[in-house]
Amino acid sequence: MLLDVQGRQAYCYTGGKAFDAALPTAVFIHGAQNDHSVWALQTRYFAHHGFGVLAVDLPGHGRSEGEPLATVEGMADWLLALLDAAGVQRAFLVGHSMGSLVALETAGRAPQRVAALCMVGTAYPMKVSGALLDASLHEEHRAIDMVNIWSHSGMAQKPSSPGPGFFVMSGSRRLMERISRRNPAKVFHADFSACNAYSNGESAAQAVQAPALLLLGKSDMMTPPKAAMGLGKLLAHCTVTQLDDCGHALMAEQPDGVLDALYGFCKANMAAA
Repeated sequence: MLLDVQGRQAYCYTGGKAFDAALPTAVFIHGAQNDHSVWALQTRYFAHHGFGVLAVDLPGHGRSEGEPLATVEGMADWLLALLDAAGVQRAFLVGHSMGSLVALETAGRAPQRVAALCMVGTAYPMKVSGALLDASLHEEHRAIDMVNIWSHSGMAQKPSSPGPGFFVMSGSRRLMERISRRNPAKVFHADFSACNAYSNGESAAQAVQAPALLLLGKSDMMTPPKAAMGLGKLLAHCTVTQLDDCGHALMAEQPDGVLDALYGFCKANMAAA
């Protein structure tokens, strides 16, 4: 589905069903150098089990027009504008990595519009090493390799790989390379810089009124679980769930575990929609 957001076309995947704003709406927000496709399993399930789904491509990513936005605050403003364009007054926000910060900032800015907040593979502050920032600007393929290695708990993901011949790490690498090919702007560097600079997390967390879920990978080297615990103390109604045998790429390594946690949490808070 294409929407006009701030004068540009924005793409949202709707889970294989036509979007219905009358249903409870679940909004999925991807991380750095990714797009809506990282949520393929979760979004299709939500869309066929009682939710309207909007899995966004942030500006400059995937099929959405424009340059990558420079700040998490700017992405939150964009997301609120997208909800307006879609006719959604209240939503369940699900964000991974950078997307979790966007969801947090959005929930802090407009708490009345958020039924529940799910932050997957999150941390605050979400600082990025100088070496990775530099590589994302000058040696993007090296940055892709670095992130891909650090985001997975091992070279082979079992039993989450759907079948013989499917290589989780290669799929992640190809997605990041496709983002680079589609947009000549330094998307990876813009995303990492936005994460690194974001400093409003504590204030945003204190303003959140909705129930919150922190969904973390026990073997996450990019955003270690301990780096999210400060947020857990600031969020008024917070549940923390950690998945075994899982790094930062939770949706790839433990797709069923992520789906069960997200759907169960959102379904339990359906009355807030």
